[in-house]
Amino acid sequence: MNTVQKITKNVSVLFISQMLSYVLGFFTLIYSARYLGVGGFGTLSLALAITGIFSVCIDLGLNTLSIREIARNKNLANDYIGNTIILRGILSLITLVSVLLLSYFIGYNPETIEVILIITIYTIFNAFSQMLYSLFQAFEKMEYQSIGIVSSNILLLAGILLAIHYKTDLIQFAIVYVITSIIILIYSLIICYRKFLVPDVNFRSTKWKELLKESWPFAITGISINIYLWIDTLILSVMKGQEAVGFYNASYKLILVLLFIPIVLNTALFPLMSKYYASSIKTLKISFEKLFKITMLIAIPIGIGTVLTANKIILLFYGSQYLKSVIALQILIWSTVLIFARNPFERLLAASDKQITTTKIFLIGVIFNVTTNLIIIPHYSYIGAAIVIILTDILVLTLFILSAGKFGYSLSKNSQISLVKAILASIIMGLFLIWLNKINIFLLILIGFTIYVISLLILKILDDDEILMIKSIFKKSYNILRGCKLMGVETDSMKNTKNFKFRVNHHLKPLKKY
Repeated sequence: MNTVQKITKNVSVLFISQMLSYVLGFFTLIYSARYLGVGGFGTLSLALAITGIFSVCIDLGLNTLSIREIARNKNLANDYIGNTIILRGILSLITLVSVLLLSYFIGYNPETIEVILIITIYTIFNAFSQMLYSLFQAFEKMEYQSIGIVSSNILLLAGILLAIHYKTDLIQFAIVYVITSIIILIYSLIICYRKFLVPDVNFRSTKWKELLKESWPFAITGISINIYLWIDTLILSVMKGQEAVGFYNASYKLILVLLFIPIVLNTALFPLMSKYYASSIKTLKISFEKLFKITMLIAIPIGIGTVLTANKIILLFYGSQYLKSVIALQILIWSTVLIFARNPFERLLAASDKQITTTKIFLIGVIFNVTTNLIIIPHYSYIGAAIVIILTDILVLTLFILSAGKFGYSLSKNSQISLVKAILASIIMGLFLIWLNKINIFLLILIGFTIYVISLLILKILDDDEILMIKSIFKKSYNILRGCKLMGVETDSMKNTKNFKFRVNHHLKPLKKY
C-alpha cells in the first residue's frame, strides 16, 4: 500500500468513526438527560467534567509523544508502551486520589462522590485504551482505533437504554460507563497482542523522567484545553448546585455536537494548507480566506436560527423539564459561531508551524475563563457561565486574529464584505423564521435553509471557485462515508463537480419520552 492509499484509508476510517460517534453520542446525551432529570443529569455531567479536567493527568502528553516517536522508529514501540504502562498506572492512582480529595474538600454529598468515583474509574480504563490507540496510530492502523471508538459508543448507548428499561438508579446508570470501558480495553489489548506486540513492562525511573521531560509541552496544551472545556461546570456545581449544572450542560453539550462541521472542513482542507505553507504562501493565504468564508457562511445562520428556535429545540430533545435551558442555549450557540470563526486561524497557525502561539492563546483564555467565572457565577448562575464562555471565545478569537496579523495573515477587504453579506442573508432568514414561528420546527428549518440559500444567490456571495470548492468538500465527505478512496485526487474531483450528486435521506423519529 503506497503513502496516498494509507492516508486515504486512515482519514476515511477515522472520519467515519468520528461521525458515527457524534450521532451515537447525541442520542446517548438526549436519553440520559430525559431519564435522569435535571438533578441527576447535572450530577453525571459534573462527574464527567471533573474527570475530564483530571484525565490529562493520567496521560501528561504521553500518547502524543508515543505516536510521534514510534511513527519515526517502529522499533521503539515496546520500549514506549512497556514503560508507559506502569507510569500511567501510577498517574492513574494519583489522579483517583486527587479527584476523591477534591470531592470531599468541596463537600459533595455521598451519592455525588460515588458517581464521581465510578466515572473516574471509567476514565482510567479509557486512558489505557487510548494508550493502545496511540500504538495503532503510530503503525498507521487507524481501523482498529476506529472500531474501538464506534464500539464504545454503541455499547454505551445500548447500556444506557438497558439501564433506562430496567429503571436503574444513578449509581447503576454510571456503572454502565465502567463496563463499556472495560470491554473496549479488553478489545484493545487483544488487538495489541495479536497484531502488534506483547508489551514488555519495564520499571525504569530514568526513562520515565525522560518521557515526562519530552511530553510536558503536549501536557500543558491538553490541560489548558480540558480546563477551558470543563472548569465552568465544576465552579457552577460548587456555587449553584447540580440543577444549575443540569440546565447548563443540556445546552452546552448540544452545541458541542455541531463541532463535527469544522472537523469535516479540517479533514478536507488542512492537509492542503500545510502543503501550501511549504510551496506557496500566496496560495496558503487564499485557502485560509476561502476556509474562513465557508465556515462563517455555515456558522452565522446556525447562530441566528438557533436563537429563534431554541424553545422548540429544547422541548423536542429534552422536554418541558429543561425549559430553563432555553436562554443558555440562545447564549451558548454563539460560542459555536466564535469557534467556527477562530478555526481557520487555528489551522493557519498550525499549518505555519506556530503551535506555541496557539498554546499561549489558550493559556490566556483559561486564566480569563476561570477568573471571570468566579466573579460572575455567584450572581448569575448558569446564565453567567454561558456569558463567560462567550467572553472567553471573543478574547481567544481576538488573540488569534492579532497573532495571524503579526505573521502577515489578515482578512482581505473582499472577505470582510462577504462576512457582512453573510450576516445580511442570515438576518433575512431570521425575519422569515420570526414570521413563521408557529409552524413545525422541521418545516421551519427547511424553509429557513431555502430562504438563506436564495439570499446567498441574490447577494452573489459565492464565486464559481468557491461553489466548486464546497461541492468538492461535500463530494469527498460523501465518498468517505461510502468508504471510497479520495486522497490525492482533489484535482480530478474539482474538475468533475458538474457530475456531482449529493443525496442525504434523513429520517428523524420522535424521541421516546421517558
